[in-house]
Amino acid sequence: MAIFRTRYYSEVTVGVGGRITIPQDMRDDLGIEEGDLLTVRVEENPSGARQMVVWRSEQQSED
Repeated sequence: MAIFRTRYYSEVTVGVGGRITIPQDMRDDLGIEEGDLLTVRVEENPSGARQMVVWRSEQQSED
């Protein structure tokens, strides 16, 4: 299991229909482009606090 460290935080506003906009600097840093598929997971700790984790899979070559 990989252990990640926090690099930075950013705040986002939840818009119409639950939409969020990932800040441009994060999209650039992560290589997220229009049309990419992201995976979202909701985690819960023993005290009931929940968090949403989002990641982008490594892109597959089109050979």
